[in-house]
Amino acid sequence: KAATMHSGSFKPQGLANTAWAFAKVGRDDKKLFDALANAATADIENFNPQNLANTAWAFVKVGRTDEELLDALAKAVTANIRNFSSQDLDSTAWALVHVNR
Repeated sequence: KAATMHSGSFKPQGLANTAWAFAKVGRDDKKLFDALANAATADIENFNPQNLANTAWAFVKVGRTDEELLDALAKAVTANIRNFSSQDLDSTAWALVHVNR
């Protein structure tokens, strides 16, 4: 509940880490992920490659396919692909393969 209330004030790493942590333990909280999607979409240009990869992985892992967020993530990944580490590429590729499965 606290994360949902403060998600709009999170920086990109905080948004990505929160989504990742909830996904890692299999916790799909609709209100939280909706709030994170809105905040991430609004600030996507400030996400670094790891933030982009972790956010994509987290949303797909819990089955959230927010079209606006995924579209913004895809555009940001495309614009920054040359700055991705192999782990960032792996996480992002996994998310893209598993979206809408």
